[in-house]
Amino acid sequence: MDLQEQLRRFLAPLTNRVRNMVVRGIVKMTNDDKKIQQIQASLLAGELKSGIEHYQNYGFTSNPLPGMETAIVFFGGDRSNGVIVGIGDRQFRLKSLKPGEVAIYTDEGDFLKFERGRKVTLNTLSLTVNATQEMVLNAQKIAVTASEKVSFQTPIIQTSGDVCDKNGTMQSIRDTFNIHAHPGDSGGQTGTPTTNM
Repeated sequence: MDLQEQLRRFLAPLTNRVRNMVVRGIVKMTNDDKKIQQIQASLLAGELKSGIEHYQNYGFTSNPLPGMETAIVFFGGDRSNGVIVGIGDRQFRLKSLKPGEVAIYTDEGDFLKFERGRKVTLNTLSLTVNATQEMVLNAQKIAVTASEKVSFQTPIIQTSGDVCDKNGTMQSIRDTFNIHAHPGDSGGQTGTPTTNM
């Protein structure tokens, strides 16, 4: 046996461990009830691994669908000690983001996108906001588009400025109401309202 063959045999276990350190896989199922989410994944060689810990960034969590792609790191190449460092889906990922933009999305088409120019877009079918204390939104413009209705369950709605619709502002409606008069029963006109709006 020559020196090159001896060296190859000597390094073979180390080469295999390095080769097994980072592996692609496909999510089969998720256990989201534990402190650290656990994933069952099918690895490229048909190997099925269960209980792989899925580390997620603080403040962000998701429950990935079966069939999503994953990157798994096995420390020291030991297949019994793996963690998932990334899960993605080519089919549903939002595309064409500009450099610096950030988005959160689902397979159903909902998304929250932080766009350039300090613009935030939320797209969904139904939005519920539950604020038990104070909720503050600071923006130059807020646009709400609802094809069915907007519902507020609150005892008071306050505004520091006018409320407008296609016919004018609340102030213009008040001004018209406060000076309006009606034809009298026997001719002439009634007086203006005794109580202003």
